[in-house]
Amino acid sequence: MKKTPLALMLATLLCAGPALAAEDQAAAETPAEPVTIATINGKPYGLDLFRIFYTERVQQSGGQNTPELQERAFNEFLNLAVASQEADKLGLADDPEVKAATQLQNMVIMSSAALQTMAQQANPTDEELQEAYKRFAEQAKRTEYKARHILVDDQAKAEALIKKLDESKGKGFAEMAKENSLGPTAEKGGDLGWFDAGQMVQPFADAVSKLKPGSYTEQPVQTQFGWHIIELEETRIAEPPSFEDAKAQLETTVRREKVAEALGKLRVDAKVELNQDVVKLKEDAKADDAKATDGKAADDAAEKK
Repeated sequence: MKKTPLALMLATLLCAGPALAAEDQAAAETPAEPVTIATINGKPYGLDLFRIFYTERVQQSGGQNTPELQERAFNEFLNLAVASQEADKLGLADDPEVKAATQLQNMVIMSSAALQTMAQQANPTDEELQEAYKRFAEQAKRTEYKARHILVDDQAKAEALIKKLDESKGKGFAEMAKENSLGPTAEKGGDLGWFDAGQMVQPFADAVSKLKPGSYTEQPVQTQFGWHIIELEETRIAEPPSFEDAKAQLETTVRREKVAEALGKLRVDAKVELNQDVVKLKEDAKADDAKATDGKAADDAAEKK
């Protein structure tokens, strides 16, 4: 009998669930019997458990789902199973540190599940999306620049080229770039096309933002790439994406805001009694920490939605 490669078997198992559900909606609504992927020392381990484990491994590998990763993950899963069984034999479940770590892990899982559910239920209204788009469009407005530059590796050479530009009243910048500039833009006369300040290193961005169209830097601008002479040709205000193009991002933003608000309310309503012998916080510090934590949790939940 021909042996089925392990990786191929795993790929089939990992994909079987959604495919079967799509074929029969009625059957999908009926709770199915748990599928066992392996029984180790008499203890069954479910396919759903391995799917969660494998999904984490895929994410850690940058999304690469390969036969090699499947086989390696399955072997890791087997190691995890036998090691955890050994921990049970040794009675480690009663160890205080193990108990605390288990409790913490359970809190993380349950919190993540709750926040994702809250994000799914926080459906944005049309009015909320439109209001979010107004804020987004305002923030998305930015100045874009069309410029050329001459890049050289020596300050004295850059100063000499600026002197020549002064003598010619700025004429011949493109030709000067072709003859003297380093890097790939030289053959295009130093043309950088359209860009916004955020796309450039800080000294370059600061210099170009101070120029007026038709002018060039009077002093060389130093960056990690060398010495630049920058000529600004035009500026324009960039148009934000349309509402439809930004809608998916807006939905995520609104969901994040709603989850943060709901989580903040849960914090306010929670009855917290601190052990003053262990925890002593200033009231303003507690409020700041709560806001920061609520925002981080909401971000994570909205991204996973």
